[in-house]
Order: sequence, then structure tokens, then C-alpha cells
Amino acid sequence: MAGKMLAFAVPLIASGVLQQSFNAVDVAVVGRYSTSAAIAAVGSNGPVISILVNLFLGIAIGANVVISTYIGRRDAEGVRRSVATVMCVTLLSGILLLALGLFLARPILEAMAAPPDVIELASRYLRIYFCGMPFIMVYNFGSAIMRSLGDTNRPFYSLLLATLCNLVLDWLFTGVMGMGVDGVAWATVISNALNAGVMILFLVKEPEPYTLVLSRFKLYKPDFVEMLRIGVPAGLQGMVFSISNIFIQSAINKFGADAIAGSATALSYEAYCYYIISAFAQSAIAFTGQNYGAGQFGRCKRVWMVSLIYGAVFSAVANLVISFNSDTFLSIFTHDPAVVQYAKMRLTTVLMYQWIATSYEVSGSYMRGLGYSVTPMLLTVLGTCVLRLAWVWLFPRIDNSFTMLLNIYPISWVVTGGAVVTAALIVQRRAFRLKTHLDTPHYQNPD
Repeated sequence: MAGKMLAFAVPLIASGVLQQSFNAVDVAVVGRYSTSAAIAAVGSNGPVISILVNLFLGIAIGANVVISTYIGRRDAEGVRRSVATVMCVTLLSGILLLALGLFLARPILEAMAAPPDVIELASRYLRIYFCGMPFIMVYNFGSAIMRSLGDTNRPFYSLLLATLCNLVLDWLFTGVMGMGVDGVAWATVISNALNAGVMILFLVKEPEPYTLVLSRFKLYKPDFVEMLRIGVPAGLQGMVFSISNIFIQSAINKFGADAIAGSATALSYEAYCYYIISAFAQSAIAFTGQNYGAGQFGRCKRVWMVSLIYGAVFSAVANLVISFNSDTFLSIFTHDPAVVQYAKMRLTTVLMYQWIATSYEVSGSYMRGLGYSVTPMLLTVLGTCVLRLAWVWLFPRIDNSFTMLLNIYPISWVVTGGAVVTAALIVQRRAFRLKTHLDTPHYQNPD
């Protein structure tokens, strides 16, 4: 099992690295051809994007669990219904996010107290970026379907092609044509459109019952409700998490454009390393869902343990390698001494300890694979979001420094990790009892 999970996770890690490369390449290109304000404008919009997108990415997690469980039960008709439902949700969510992004980009940036020399560029970048949101949703929901089948390779190939396209267009639009922030934004939109097209091609050619057929598009209520039951708490967790990060970003903004640019540069590497943790969290969902659907409780426990070990070890290695070679890695993005100084502060205060987050990310995903989604959401919201908001209020009264502000990340990871691991131990016992004694446990609401 450990070998299968590693083979499943490696393409996910590579896909995450490529997905993050869209924004990282944008930051690197504007860093070479523009100003620190442009770096800040492109690099600081992650919390804004996340707060609008995370709810729907959570529903994609719910789709993964539902389809995986049907596969574990060998229910072909259930798989067919859930695939049709997923694609309907994809279209609706993409259109809704496009509208939200166009109207809410600037108000959110203003609420974050973005500096005057950053907010105009950042709002332009975001409005263009959200034009590609329907394409992003097609890729993410399509990837959820393929992960349920155990296929993480083809989503990687699709993303690799799109990333290469983004790299070429970034250089063409910004380096050659001098379009600045607008250039990297349109390059991202076009590349995401290519990514979505390739994903649709894969799904259309998938064998029954997984194939994508336009005439079947229908929202089947039981499957939709189950996706929402599992996915909405995960999405709300991500949204609240992003809100807390917006408050932290607002506090960072008060240190000026150099601090924003430095934080954004370091954050690119945090995102890269986070995808290692995320890959094993997604592996935990897919493998737990199938084994739980088949009633293999012992294998469910092994999935959890293997995911925890792999996630912590691999992410720790990446965290330390980047932190101890910060000059080399940061030089890819900028040579501005002030920006580099702030970036190093974030690397040594946050990135070095990021592996601790494996504890709650993987354990929360394990509970979702068992059908429990509200419990990890509540614990994560309390352990990270509430704690971080309190810290943003408290830290200026203790030591109003950049490093003191960032200390909340490792503190919140330790607190949340302990709580979620303990909850997972309790939840698995209840889930196994329900599976044993109930005829249709999958559609019960254990939370």
C-alpha cells in the first residue's frame, strides 16, 4: 500500500508544483521586468483568490469522496450519476466565480489596506485572472474525478503543458511586449483555457462509467447533497482560513511594499512545499474513501499512518533545503536587498516549520474520507483561524515586528495538529461502528 500511495502522490506533488508555478512564474517575470510594486501586486493576491475559490475546491473534495466510495462499492450507476453531477457543479461554480472576482477584487484589496502603489496593479491583475476561473474549475473538478479513479498522471501532463504555455506567454507579453502586470494575467488565463481543454479531452475519452457525456449533464440530488455535506465544510474551512490570512496580509501591508514583496516571494516556496502535504492529504481521501466503501477498516488505518509519515518527512526535507539555501532560491525572484531581507525572515520563521501542518491536513482528510467533514472544519477554524486573528490583534502590543507577526504560523500548526489528530482517533472508531451496523452509512450524517 505504501508504494501505491507514493506512486499516487508523486504526480499530485508535481501537479501542485506546476499549479503554483503559474503564480510563481508571474512573480519572477514581473520581478525581472518591472518594479517591487508589481511583484507585490501579483504575489500578494493569493488570499483574495483563495477566499473566493476555496468553497468550490472543497466541493471538489466532496466529489472525490463520493466517487471513490461508489468505486469501492463497485456501483457503476452511482459513478455515472456522480460524474454528471460534478460537471454541472463545475459549470455553475466557474460562472459564479467569474462574476464574484470581477466585482469583489478591488473591495477586498481595499479591506486589506493594500498600499496605493500596489492596489491599482493588484486589482487589474485579479480582474483579468478571474476571467479564467471557469477554466480553473474545469481542471480542478476534472482532476477530482481522475483522482477517484486512481489516475494522477494525466492531470499532471495537462498541467505541465499549460505551465510551459504560461512561461512562454509571460515572457512574450511582459518581457517582449512590455504589458507588465496585464501581460502575466492574460498569459495565465490563456494557459488555464488550454489546461481545461486538455482535461475535457481526457474525460471524453474515459471508458464507461467514467466518461464525460454532454447529454447526461444533470444535477442528481442525492449525490449533490452528499458532495455538499462533505465538501462545504472543507470549503468553508478554506474560506475562513483565507480570511485569517487576509488579516495577516493586512498587517504585513503596513510594513510597506518591500515587506509585501518579500513575503510574497517567500510565500511562493511555502506554497510549493504545501503541495507535498496536500498531495498526501488528497491520497488519504482517495484511498480511505475506497477502502471504507469496501469495509476494509485495517487498510483505512494504514492509509492514515502512511500519509502522515510521508507528508511530514518529505515536506520537512523540502522546508529545510529551501531555508538553508535561501540566497539561491530567492535570487530567482529578486535581487532587491530590502525585499530579500523580508523574504528571509519569513523563510526562517514560517517555512522551516511548515511540515508540522501535515498533522492536521492529513488527519482532517482522513476524517473526510470516512464521511466526517464538520469535525475537522471546526477544529481547524478554531486552532488556526481564530488563534491567528487573536494574534493579529495581540502582537503589536507585545512586539510590533515583522518576525513576531509571523510567529503565529508555527504556533497555530502545533495547536491545531494536536487537536485534529486526537479527533481522528475518536472519529475512526465511530465511523467503523456505523459502517458495521448500518445498511446505508454513506448517506447518514455522522457529524
